[in-house]
Amino acid sequence: MESFLVILTLLALAGMVIFFVLALVKGKGNRRRNFAKSGGCLIALIVISIIGGSMIEETPAAEKATAESSADAAQEKAQEVEEQEAKKADEQAQEEQEAEEQAEKEQEAKEAEEKAKQEEEAKAAEEQAQKEQEAKEAEEQAKKEQEEREAEEASVTVSQEQAIKTADNYISYTAFSKSGLIEQLEFEGFSTEEATYGVENITVDWQEQAVKSADNYISYTAFSESGLIEQLEFEGFSTEEATYGVENITVDWQEQAAKAAQNYLDYTSFSRQGLIDQLIFEGYSTEHATYGADQVGL
Repeated sequence: MESFLVILTLLALAGMVIFFVLALVKGKGNRRRNFAKSGGCLIALIVISIIGGSMIEETPAAEKATAESSADAAQEKAQEVEEQEAKKADEQAQEEQEAEEQAEKEQEAKEAEEKAKQEEEAKAAEEQAQKEQEAKEAEEQAKKEQEEREAEEASVTVSQEQAIKTADNYISYTAFSKSGLIEQLEFEGFSTEEATYGVENITVDWQEQAVKSADNYISYTAFSESGLIEQLEFEGFSTEEATYGVENITVDWQEQAAKAAQNYLDYTSFSRQGLIDQLIFEGYSTEHATYGADQVGL
């Protein structure tokens, strides 16, 4: 734009000079027109100068505005770039932090797993050591007991051997409870210690002895079920052994009631109800006692 104004100014100046010269050279008729043209060129020159001046004044302002606009745009662009870089940096920092936290979690999990594994191995080792210790102690205890038995067997006296033989002889032909057999050996002259040793060192099933004893009693006299259990307990059998013995013999308790009723009538007299009451007192049930009274004719 400035170059164009310069060209117009030069053209206007040249025209003014040319028309002024022509006005001086030409005739009078043309002189006025040439002066007029020269004046027009002068006016044009003045107008161009004014326009050029105003444009020259406006150009710095426009350039300044353009520069400011460019600066603002550049600043905005720079700010945008800075924000993007800051955002990118934040995202990268966040990713790095997350990666670091993930690595820490994985490390903690690995350490926890390793610790649990070590604790489990330690526990297993401790349990194994305890089992081995218990096995060793059990073996030592068994060895000690074996040595004690061997020592005891080696120290058996002649009297103890005789007590064993005597206890075995008694058991071979008649039934005894454990305490009853000890008393029998004491009656034979053995000390309580020798008698106990003899009875405890024979092979015997005390429940089977109770069965034999119960069968022996039933074979020669009448008993109720509870009465026979009491008799076996009196002989030294435990309640469990006595009950086992009575429950494992073949017996008709009604017939036992009939025998008992006849035995009573053989040596004394009874009314029917009195006999029934006596049989109930002996341990028979009401049904068995009534049956016994019926069988003897009362």
